[in-house]
Formats: sequence, C-alpha cells, structure tokens
Amino acid sequence: MDNKTVLIVDDEPKMQRVLEIMLKQMGHTPLLAGNGIAALQQMESHHVDLIVSDLQMPQMNGMQLLATLREQENDLPFIMITAYGTVESAVEAMKHGACDYVIRPFDVEQVELSITRALALSRVQQENRFLRAEVSKGWGEFVGQSAAMRQVYELIGQVARGKTNVLLVGETGTGKELAARAIHQASPRKDALFVPINCAAIPADILESELFGHTKGAFTGAHKDRIGKFEMASGGTLFLDEITEMQPALQAKLLRVLQEGVVERLGSNYPISVDVRVIAATNRAPRAAIADGKLREDLYYRIQVFTVELPPLRKRLEDIPILANHFLHKHGAKLGISVPGTHPAAITCLQAYHWPGNVRELENVMERAVVLSDGGLINVRHLPLEIAECAPYAVAESSAGLDDAAEAMKELSDLALDPAVEALERQYIGHALEQTGGNKTKAARLLDISERSLWYKLKKYALA
Repeated sequence: MDNKTVLIVDDEPKMQRVLEIMLKQMGHTPLLAGNGIAALQQMESHHVDLIVSDLQMPQMNGMQLLATLREQENDLPFIMITAYGTVESAVEAMKHGACDYVIRPFDVEQVELSITRALALSRVQQENRFLRAEVSKGWGEFVGQSAAMRQVYELIGQVARGKTNVLLVGETGTGKELAARAIHQASPRKDALFVPINCAAIPADILESELFGHTKGAFTGAHKDRIGKFEMASGGTLFLDEITEMQPALQAKLLRVLQEGVVERLGSNYPISVDVRVIAATNRAPRAAIADGKLREDLYYRIQVFTVELPPLRKRLEDIPILANHFLHKHGAKLGISVPGTHPAAITCLQAYHWPGNVRELENVMERAVVLSDGGLINVRHLPLEIAECAPYAVAESSAGLDDAAEAMKELSDLALDPAVEALERQYIGHALEQTGGNKTKAARLLDISERSLWYKLKKYALA
C-alpha cells in the first residue's frame, strides 16, 4: 500500500510511541496529538488519511473528536482504541462513524489489519468523492455512425484491452476526452479512477504540483500535504489533455515517471510507486509540435505507442442530423422544453457550415435553438446568422429540391437581425457593388457569398 499519513491521538507518550513505531514499519507517516483539540490543529496544517485515537483524554476525548469531525461533514476513517471498552461505547463510536473499535491491551497484528482496512476505506471514499464530482459534469457518449467514426470505435476497442499509452489527436471540440473515457471504460482498469487534467488550463507553476502532489512547506502556500493526480489515478487512467501546452522541463519529469513508474511529491525525496495508464491528447499535429519545440521527441515516442485520430465534424457531415437530434433532446430535457424535431432546411444549413468548433460548437448551437424555439420545430430562424444565411443556396443545391429552397428563403426572411447588423450588412453590399461597377457576380465573390444569396439580400434591403 502507498505511504499514508496517520494521525495518532493519545495522551499517553508510551502508547503514542508504540503506534508510531508500528506505522513506520508499515511504511506510513505518523503524526502525533495529545488530545482532540491538538488533533484538529494538526489537521489544519497536514493532510491526514486516517485517525487512530484513544477514547479517554483530557480537554477533548476521542468520542468528542469523532463527533466534531462528523458535524463538520468530515468522513475521514477513524479507529477508536481504549482500555475502557464497553458495548455502549463501541455502539456510540460506530454510530458516529468509526470504522473500527479496538480494546487494549491489543494484538499488534490485529491493529495492523484494522489500519490496513481503514486506509483501504479511505481510498474508496476518496474515489467516491471524485466520481460523484465527475458524474455531476454529465458527460455524454459518442454519437455518430459515419465511416470515420466507425473506424474510431474500432481503434478504441482494439487499444482498450491492453496497457499501452495512447495519443489522441484531433481539433478542439472533436471529443478527445470522450474517446479517452471510452478507452478507460472498455479496459480492465474501468473499476479504478479515470482522472483528467487539462495541461493548457493550469498555470505552469501549479501544474507540476497538480500532477505529482506536494508536501507541506514545499513552496509558498503549501500549507499541508496534497496528493497528486498520478497517485490518485494509480490502478486507473490519467488523461493529459493538450499535452503540448506543458512546459518542456515538466515534460522531462513526466517522461521519467512514465519510464520508472514512480513519482515524488514536490518537497519530498520519498518515491511513490504508481501503476497508471496515460492517455495524452493534443489539437496540434505531433510532428509539427516537435519541430516548434512544443513537444519533446522522446516523450512523443513514449506516449504514441498507439495513436487515434478524431475526425473534425466537417468530415463526418452524415452524423450531423443524428448529433443535432441528440443535443436537441438532451438540452430539451435539461431545460424542460419539449421540441418535436428539426426542419430539413435547418439540417441542410447545419451540414453546409464548416464548424470550426466541431461537435462542441454544434451542441452550443442546438442548445441555443432549443431556447429560441419555445417548444416548436427547430427552423432556420433559430440558428445563428452565419449558419442560417446559407439556406437559400445550400438547400437549392441539395437533393431536397426547389420546394425546400423556397421554404428556406421564407425561414431566412423571418430572421430578426439587430438593426445595427442590418445597417452594416447593407453598407458592405453597397461598397461591393460600387467596387465592381454593379456586377453582381463579382460583388458576390468579393463578399464571399453565393450570387443567389446576394440577390436575396438586394431584394430584402431594396437595393436591386
């Protein structure tokens, strides 16, 4: 078992010493306190994994300490040890949440077993707290049946069964974290933790502590020991998102951890063994990142044992109707709005758009559309302008035919633009016509819109 910090609370120095020696022989770090008040003070400045406390002590006894912790909603594992064992005191200790009750004089092996069980419970409680926080984020599942996505599913299935590190490559918003979670859930490690960390979202001077943990006093503000993400993910999976944003010096330390399987908390020389599968991700082309000095080449070879590329949304257009419907129902349920569906003209616009933000952008667009729809069918007028204005030509050029084109024109005419936006658009169209001598084909090309769209706008603004 990893090194843990155990707080011994006892007013007898001899008993403190016996328990201190026992814990050190077990590979743990003991802290000492003479009563409940001193114990609470120790916990203010130290990370504690377990409390082993005497029952009878001056100022604040063991039962009062336990009750105080539970009132503070602190579920730290607690072992009560006493020479005054009664059924009533044992029942009371268990009622307040003690995980064990030991009578003195005790057998050393019995106490060691009790401590081992309690620390295992501490690990489970820590994981449960982490998992509750993760579940509250409401992560969805992969959606899509395009050929590109079927290939991704197949690769995930192949790599999940092994222990190799994985590199996920894809643009922002393509679902790299979903892929990492899918690999974890399909692996033998699925019952352990999946721990994500975004290397781009955490300042460089904090990221090292987040990854490896730190001891009290390791740096200014380190008021107590803290476990790092590597230790937390031991037995499970660590997901390093945007790894190319990690500083090169820290990449070197990461490489050492991957090679040796041990971490050292900042401020400590004590090596801690970890068993972690690393899944890394980047939105950069790896070779280009190496050339730009954003990714160490030796680290790249360590993490890219197996590479999965996530396709951008513009290369899986056939998935857009499925995704749009998925997000429509997801956000409709969340907002309490029942939406019957999406009009074909709106779907055509969605498929004509280039989606620089990929699936994440599509989800935001559909959530906005649900709010604007007020429970009605999602139409072109519920889409952002840059997506909606493709309707006249996009629909006409699709297999849907002229009827849908006319419907899309009607939907677009219903768009309520901000007057300032309309004025600016009218001004740009006027300038384009002036520069092209009134040639509408050249003006449309200058404005980067279709000629059909320009004719519609000319009629709308009475410029024709």
